[in-house]
Amino acid sequence: MKEEFTGIVRQVLICRDDNSIRSQDEEEVSVTFEGFVGDKHYGWTKPSDGRTKFYPRGTVIRNSRQVSIVSREENDLIAAELGIKAINPAWMGANLLLEGIENLSSLNPNSRLFFESGVVLLVTEENHPCSTMSAEIARQFPEIPQLSEKIVRASMHRRGIVAVVELPGKIKKGEYVRVTRA
Repeated sequence: MKEEFTGIVRQVLICRDDNSIRSQDEEEVSVTFEGFVGDKHYGWTKPSDGRTKFYPRGTVIRNSRQVSIVSREENDLIAAELGIKAINPAWMGANLLLEGIENLSSLNPNSRLFFESGVVLLVTEENHPCSTMSAEIARQFPEIPQLSEKIVRASMHRRGIVAVVELPGKIKKGEYVRVTRA
């Protein structure tokens, strides 16, 4: 029997700038089979990068990272370990901040997120921390030297997950989400 959890969407975010990791708050987002409309990760394909080392960089491959999802609980753990008040999901390039889903980053591939609106997202993998995210978070705390060096370690297995769209529609801030663990 599959394990189920229920949570709530606390933030909906879109990253419109191809040259930045930072996303921006929205009240709702239109979701198609290609991802979140307007987001820089929108599309069926993407160029390969450092995460897909078995292809030459820039090779066009299937996009398995359409949506980035983080949890309030895991963000709070990262912030506490770093000794800072909070981490804004926008600094992580997240598209969704969920609350009430313990250990979100440990969801297996093929777990599903069923949103109250009808949208369904299919988990593809854990989202590992990166230096771009670390630099953006550290930029917010210039008074803390060497913070950037600590962020990747503190956010390992806590940065959330990435997913693809299985059923499109709209996702709104404040709606409930049911998660089934594969």
